[in-house]
Amino acid sequence: MPKADPVSSRVERAVLIVFADLTRFMVNSRSTPDPALAELLDGYYRHAEGLVSAAGGRVVKFMGDAFLAVWPETGAGDGVEGLPALKRDIDEWWAARGWDSRVVLKAHFGRAVVGPFGAEARFDVIGNEVNVAATLPARTVSLSAEAFRRLENGKRRAFRKHSAPIVYIPADDPRP
Repeated sequence: MPKADPVSSRVERAVLIVFADLTRFMVNSRSTPDPALAELLDGYYRHAEGLVSAAGGRVVKFMGDAFLAVWPETGAGDGVEGLPALKRDIDEWWAARGWDSRVVLKAHFGRAVVGPFGAEARFDVIGNEVNVAATLPARTVSLSAEAFRRLENGKRRAFRKHSAPIVYIPADDPRP
């Protein structure tokens, strides 16, 4: 649901759901004064929102160093295909600031309720498929089988199967 695809009421839709979380963020943040940390996270939020939006997705919310994003069904394949580049760009952004943090991305495709929630009608995505995405095992980029299937056949070679429960990880991931 990019900003170009507004949702004015709650609807159940098929979406690509992506969770992003930083490794070692707490360790790195302990030596950073709160005002500097707030400025750093504000810059990160802006950077991540720009990357996700440019890739056709929408950041739903930030939770400290983590965020939840969605892509509409029509852009799900492009969203999945772009996850390794999103990881690389975010990792480079943090490295340029001297932080030893890397982003972990977990992606699942399924139906969820999207639209406004709460007194201020904030956009959110709710449903069991969101929980599936949140609980995928991941160290770098992890795709559920449903997210992997959104890729065109020729683009699937960028990922490979990994242990049960079956998830897909980048083909160049060094894990066995």
